[in-house]
Amino acid sequence: MTLDDLRRIMVACAGEDEHVDLGGDILDELFTDLGYDSLALMETAARIETEFGVRIPDEQVAELTTPRALLDFVSGVTVP
Repeated sequence: MTLDDLRRIMVACAGEDEHVDLGGDILDELFTDLGYDSLALMETAARIETEFGVRIPDEQVAELTTPRALLDFVSGVTVP
């Protein structure tokens, strides 16, 4: 999963705040600063599971506070 994949999913799950540039360097921005609340992140996790076969446990979603943390988690999971 790439950052571009994550950007696409983020826009699909919660829309894009007109004040946030998801095209910029967002890897270390907090999801809350990007305008994404816990519901949007849960939807993002569900879409990642559907598209990439990687399940992110609910309790883990809350700990993944930046795009980099989310991408690192997804890339570190072995899909059967």
